[in-house]
Amino acid sequence: MIRGKVRRSQLVAPFGPGAMQVLADGTSVITAGLDHWFVPGERLDQEEFRIHEWRLESHLGVDALYTPPDYRDNFKARPGQYNTELKVPVLRFPAWSFCPRCRALTPQPLHIADRPRCADCSGQKASWAPFLAQVPFVALCERGHLQDFPWFEWVHKSANPKCRPLKLKLRTSGGGTLASQRVVCETCHKDRGLEGITSVERSNQEHAQETTYLTAHLEDGTEYSCRGAMPWLGLEIGEGTCGEPLRGSLRGASNVYYALVKSSIFIPEASSGGVDPSVLEALEEQTIARARANVRDVLEEGEKLTAGRLRRAAKKNAFRLENFTDTQIDSALAILEGPAATSQLTTESVDDPALFRHQEYMSIRDTIDSAELVVREPEGTRAKDVGELISRVRLVEKLRETRVLWGFNRIFAESSRQDTAARTALLRRRTPDADESWLPAYTVLGEGIYLELSQEALVKWEARSLVQRRLVPMVQQFQSVAHERHLAQREVTPRLVLLHTLAHLLINQLTFECGYSSASLRERLYDSPGPDGMNGLLIYTAAGDSEGTLGGLVRMGQPERFEEVLRNAITNARWCSSDPVCMDSRGQGPDSCNLAACHSCALLPETACEEFNRFLDRGLVAGTLEDPGLGFFSSLE
Repeated sequence: MIRGKVRRSQLVAPFGPGAMQVLADGTSVITAGLDHWFVPGERLDQEEFRIHEWRLESHLGVDALYTPPDYRDNFKARPGQYNTELKVPVLRFPAWSFCPRCRALTPQPLHIADRPRCADCSGQKASWAPFLAQVPFVALCERGHLQDFPWFEWVHKSANPKCRPLKLKLRTSGGGTLASQRVVCETCHKDRGLEGITSVERSNQEHAQETTYLTAHLEDGTEYSCRGAMPWLGLEIGEGTCGEPLRGSLRGASNVYYALVKSSIFIPEASSGGVDPSVLEALEEQTIARARANVRDVLEEGEKLTAGRLRRAAKKNAFRLENFTDTQIDSALAILEGPAATSQLTTESVDDPALFRHQEYMSIRDTIDSAELVVREPEGTRAKDVGELISRVRLVEKLRETRVLWGFNRIFAESSRQDTAARTALLRRRTPDADESWLPAYTVLGEGIYLELSQEALVKWEARSLVQRRLVPMVQQFQSVAHERHLAQREVTPRLVLLHTLAHLLINQLTFECGYSSASLRERLYDSPGPDGMNGLLIYTAAGDSEGTLGGLVRMGQPERFEEVLRNAITNARWCSSDPVCMDSRGQGPDSCNLAACHSCALLPETACEEFNRFLDRGLVAGTLEDPGLGFFSSLE
């Protein structure tokens, strides 16, 4: 059987439903849809894997979030233990394989469990035949569909070739390019190379309509478009024609799968409802949550879950509620069991982080002491020059970040298409009922430092004409790139560039000051335009074990330590080892959407950055060589 091991978090990203990976034995597989992750059975208790994150559930319009199941051997299990032998199913893909000896191309079923051998080379002893190797090419479209490369159609230049019997071979001349790969039909002796199958071309020069070489040149006189195949859902042929241009790709190319992950810092639900967080924590504990689910299943329409019924349903676990009154429990149940203000998955709600993060921003800038989030104000006072520029610093001693897979893209990491709900629909074959919808997620614990710029100083700095002119090349370049790469348009403001660059500079400095690697720290930007907009940033660790991290980052948030880190970061930002080339740049880095920012001064690992290392400029932070006073922190010595 096809067997492999993968970390549970990797089943959210980068190996979620619809993603391909290569197992230890060399078999390429694709992760199946969510329909078959938790198969109902006698020994299944899905609530064990439940993640309670009310903001994400409401925001994404789903009933629950679950971590991918872990595998537990049945023979090692305790008597009566649930959730044994749970597996995440995969399918063998690409289905087409070739023999490394005779080069014969043959299709195999998606569900085949054993490694197939070449039938043409079997001879007298099948055990002597070589194992078939899966082809290195697939075909995909921008809407997320994926299929085997159309070998039969490609070599015959026809969408419906009549040549029979099917007898193809994949030959190579030994070169390292697509031109050296050729598919040959031994029945009619047609021969065609693969050069150009991954390229894009314009089908209409006047309107610059984009198509692909594979779509335009597979069949003479017409276009061969995507058929809507979704092999991870068992659909080798789509239910309807997609119509999008089909593009060839190497199966291991990075553009085959881009996971769309939404993250959230947990904010206690009672922070806006006046309910004691400890009551909510007790009600969300595994055994009590299971009792709530059992009572909910037998409630009649319009009937409410009460504290008394919950105590009776909890039975031997009712002692967990002994410290709370019925009134406290009823108030908490009104929040947890009441009608959720769910917002359906829309482009506006998912793609605009400001709408989702505002509540997070309003909570984390104050002090909180709960089971999942602890935010404190540092002791001591800040220096006068620092206090004029940074109005608020908070020590986030404990946080829980939840990361949810809500869809994926192919070809482009971002998409300008207004089909956000369609991306979520790619995760499963059938649309679930409202009370059965769920998404895969995982949580990590960490700590962090939150800081907020002075609103008065920021608004005054943003109004300077020199600041606005400095940003013009970056804005123009991004608009051009967004059009070419199908990115969603967005407003690039001086505030965004300032906060983003400051976060990168501080992370780079903290790697020297407290020993964290830059890949273990992450940024979280709270940015929205206007005099009353958000203007904060959170630098945090979210890669620790089940107990989180050890407090080293929080310790650096104390005034005497943080001010030294900040001053050193600004001082180092004034000069880069690549200056003056770096500082005078009019466009560099990813998509040329950075000004004064390179690997020597401001870039970070991709896992640490929210913006793909775009929208960075040291000049707006510390000033330029020509105008040292341009930066927001130019006055800081």
